[in-house]
Amino acid sequence: MLAAVALAACDMLDYHPYDVNVEPTNINVNNGRRIEQLCAAADTVRFVATGDTQGRYDDTADFVDFVNGISDSAKIDFVLHTGDFTDYGTVDEYNWQRRILNRLKVPYVGCLGNHDCLGTGKQAFARIFGPSDTSFIAGGVKFVLLNTNALEYDYSVPVPDLDFIERQGTERTGEFSRTVVAMHAHPYSDVFNNNVAKAFEHYINQLPGLMMCINGHDHNLVQRTYFDDGVMYYGTPNIAKRQFYIFTITPSGYDYEVVGF
Repeated sequence: MLAAVALAACDMLDYHPYDVNVEPTNINVNNGRRIEQLCAAADTVRFVATGDTQGRYDDTADFVDFVNGISDSAKIDFVLHTGDFTDYGTVDEYNWQRRILNRLKVPYVGCLGNHDCLGTGKQAFARIFGPSDTSFIAGGVKFVLLNTNALEYDYSVPVPDLDFIERQGTERTGEFSRTVVAMHAHPYSDVFNNNVAKAFEHYINQLPGLMMCINGHDHNLVQRTYFDDGVMYYGTPNIAKRQFYIFTITPSGYDYEVVGF
């Protein structure tokens, strides 16, 4: 009898908030492949950039509904999330966000945010999204997604990974001629390793046809440069601001608009 009661009680328990017992889904890897297939012959690529959706499930659901409503007419190819899916890095938070974002009609990919690193969030992100540094090619443009949350790693490993960035300039050459870099924390922010900020600038500027950088973390709509190299960083507002970017890349360059919902 006691054993039966114990088993019944276990069935009622939720997972520990630091549990990483989650089925691997490799969202960035799989959706990156989907984006490559969808945009293989495209000369124009249009994508949405948003970020910092942590704890704002109703706003995120409204965002998904809005993007789904315009995805056909605006020909949106994919959604780029600049990180902070969670407040505390718990599997439950990841799953709640994933259920909402999975309703998007178009593929989505995401950067690792500093809040996503808390607890065992890094491990959960790796199981759900895949490597924290990754890339894919859409319409001749390589999108490089980077982990820039050095503070959350106690500077124990190279963050950002300059070797990874360097390899992006030489891997799959001939398949792309321009590059977009995305990250959560921008250079000179509080969680970036600013000891290597100038080295970071050097390496990303070696990437073929670097067009722009996109980041989150500040929770505000920002367009600015951080170095004297003319490279623009576009900061995505948090989802509570109910705004996002639509970027359109054409053979002659790119433009963007800020959309409210």
